[in-house]
Amino acid sequence: MSIPPVIVPPPAGGGLTLILEPMADVESAAFSLLVPAGTSWEPEGGGGTAAAAVDWMLRGAGPYGNREFSDALDHLGVQRHESVAAHQMAFHGACLGDNLPAILKLYGELVRAPRLEEEFFEPVIAGAEQSLLAIEDDPQKKVMVELTRRSYPDPWGRPSEGNLTDLEQATPDSVRQFCQDRIRPQGAILGLAGKFDPDRLIPQIQAAFAGWDRPPVDGAPPETGDFTPGFSHLTQDSTQTHIGVAFPAVPYRDPDYYAAWAAVDILSGGMSSRLFTEVREKRGLCYSVYASLHSLRHAGRVLCYAGTTSERAQATLDVLLVELKRLANGIEPAELARCQARAKSSLIMAQESTGARASSAARDWFHLGRVTSLEEVRGRIEALTVDSVLDYLRRHPAESFSILTVGPEPLAQV
Repeated sequence: MSIPPVIVPPPAGGGLTLILEPMADVESAAFSLLVPAGTSWEPEGGGGTAAAAVDWMLRGAGPYGNREFSDALDHLGVQRHESVAAHQMAFHGACLGDNLPAILKLYGELVRAPRLEEEFFEPVIAGAEQSLLAIEDDPQKKVMVELTRRSYPDPWGRPSEGNLTDLEQATPDSVRQFCQDRIRPQGAILGLAGKFDPDRLIPQIQAAFAGWDRPPVDGAPPETGDFTPGFSHLTQDSTQTHIGVAFPAVPYRDPDYYAAWAAVDILSGGMSSRLFTEVREKRGLCYSVYASLHSLRHAGRVLCYAGTTSERAQATLDVLLVELKRLANGIEPAELARCQARAKSSLIMAQESTGARASSAARDWFHLGRVTSLEEVRGRIEALTVDSVLDYLRRHPAESFSILTVGPEPLAQV
C-alpha cells in the first residue's frame, strides 16, 4: 500500500506545485522538476533553444560557477539527467534521502539565478550541433525524430535537438531571452518520492525556491492541430532501410488511454507480441520492430519502427501495416493476459523505485491535475477485457498513416 501524496498547491497568482510522496523502507529519494519551457515554446526559427538553455543553465547558477555547480551536485551524490520535450524541460535526480534538501537548494539556484555566462555559450552550441550530426549517423534515431516531427502539427513535433540552420542563428541574447520569458514558476511542478518527512521538507523547498516569482507571460502555444497522413522518404546511402509509421491515438488523460496502451502492448510488448512474432520471427523480414504509445497533453500517436535490409523493406512495410490493421479483427484472451501480467510487474517495480514515483507524480499532475495511485492503475489494468480493447480499436482504427522511410530507395506507397 502506497502512502497518499502530500500536495502543496501553488500560491495565489500561480507558481510551483509540490507533490511529495514519502515511501517507507527506502533510503533514497528522487525528484522530477518540470518547467513549462519545452520546444513548443521556442520562437519561430529558434529550434534547439530549449535544449541549449538547459545545458547553459547547468554551467553555473547563483554563487556557483560552472565547475563549482557540477562539483556540488557530485559531492552530494545525485544521479541526475535532464530532458526537453514539447511541453517542458525536465530536471530529474536521485540521491540519498538525507541529501535531498541540499540538492534542491542547488536546483532552486538553477531556476532562480542561472548565470548564463558568455564564455560557455559557444561550447553549448557546439555540443548541440554535434548531437545533431550524430543523429545523421544514426538512421534509426533519425527516422523516429523525423517521424515524430511530421506526425504532429508544428510546434508539437519539434525535435529537442532543433536543427543546424536554427542553431547557427542562435545568440547568447536569444537564449537568455528564452530563459527570461520561460523559466518561470507558473505551471512548474516538483514531484518528489522516497525517504523524507514532508513536514520538514516542505519549508526547506519553499526556502530553496523563494524569490522565483517572475510574473507569467502571454503567448501559450496552440492546443490543437490536425493530423496529416503522408508518405515520404529521405535518401541515405546504405544497405539498410529504416521504416517509421505513425497514426493517431488517444492521449494519457483520455478515459480510453489504458485500452490504447493494451492494444500497443499486444502489438509490441515482449517477444510474444504480434509484431515481433509475425514480422520478425515467422517471416524473418527485419532485425528490429516495435511500436510505442506517445502522448502529449492534448493528443497521442502510435509510433512504429522497423529496421531491415533494403531488399526486404517493401515486404516489411506491407506486413507491418497488415498487422496494425488486423489487430482490430480480434485478440486472444491469452494476449491480453500477458499484457496485464507485464503491467503488474512494471507496477511492482515502480512501487520500489523512487525515481519512477517522482516522475509519475509530476506527469500525472500535468496531464490529469491529480496523482493516480498504484492501486488505481492496477484496477484500470485489471478491468481491461478483450471486448473493451477491441471496442477501442474499432473506434480508433489503425489508419491514416504517416509513413517515413530512410534508406537508398523510396518504397511503393500503400
